Order: sequence, then structure tokens, then C-alpha cells
Amino acid sequence: MKHFAFAPHYRATVGFDQIADIIERALTSESTKTTYTPYNIEEKADDTYRISVAVAGFSADDIVVEVKENALFIAAKKPEIGDTGSYLHREIVMRSFERHFQLADHVQVVSASHIDGMLHVDLKREVPDALKARRIEIVQPAGKAISETAIN
Repeated sequence: MKHFAFAPHYRATVGFDQIADIIERALTSESTKTTYTPYNIEEKADDTYRISVAVAGFSADDIVVEVKENALFIAAKKPEIGDTGSYLHREIVMRSFERHFQLADHVQVVSASHIDGMLHVDLKREVPDALKARRIEIVQPAGKAISETAIN
């Protein structure tokens, strides 16, 4: 896979360095990604999301969900148990896994639940009022008012 360098684009953007870093990390780590334990990312409503991870065979005690520095970590470890039987066919494996999800600014983990072999992690984006867009009223300085007759 080609490696893309975003450094030349930094000079044309202001405040987007973090976004470019996230894209660059995603592109460089793509070759090391594992496909074990599939997951879905669902948009439930505006600013509300759910990550669902298939965790069949793992109990809630085997699973760890942590948030650290705008990243969500989901890991599960099954204790090693020796084979007790002789298999004619074996596809079901109980491997440990670890998944990382980079969270956008102001995205908080609301809850996590373990139902029917699925781990559901609910997320909500809550932008503080100070960062929300607000309309600024334009005022005319005193003595500079334009009269209606001057407009006509």
C-alpha cells in the first residue's frame, strides 16, 4: 500500500493537524489490522452512536472497556484451558482480542451492555455551548445610521 504524507498540507490548514494525524495513523496501521471479532458502528440519531462487537463465548467479566485520551479500547481475554476433547472439525476458537476506536472531540461513552453474545457501547457527542455556533448581531455605530430617504 502507498504511504501518503500529509505534512505538505499542514501549511494550508489551520487547526486540522489532529485530523491529518488520525488519517495518517489509520493508513499506516491498516496492514496490522486484525479481522477477528467483527464489529458494527451505527448512527442511532444525531450525535448518538453505537459500537456493537461480537463477543460470543465471552462473559461480561472477560471483557474490558476503557476510554483513555480520546480512544476507546475494548479487549477480552479468555483463560487458557487445555483441549478436553477430540475434535473432528474445529472452527470455533476462543482467542483473545483487542480493538481500538479513535473518538472524535466531545464524544463520550454513555454506557456498555453485554446481551446475547454482543457487546454494545453507546456513545454521544456533546459539544459544549461555548463551542457551538452562535449568531453575532451587527450594530451600527452612533451617528453613522443610514436614513431611509438616503436608501431610496
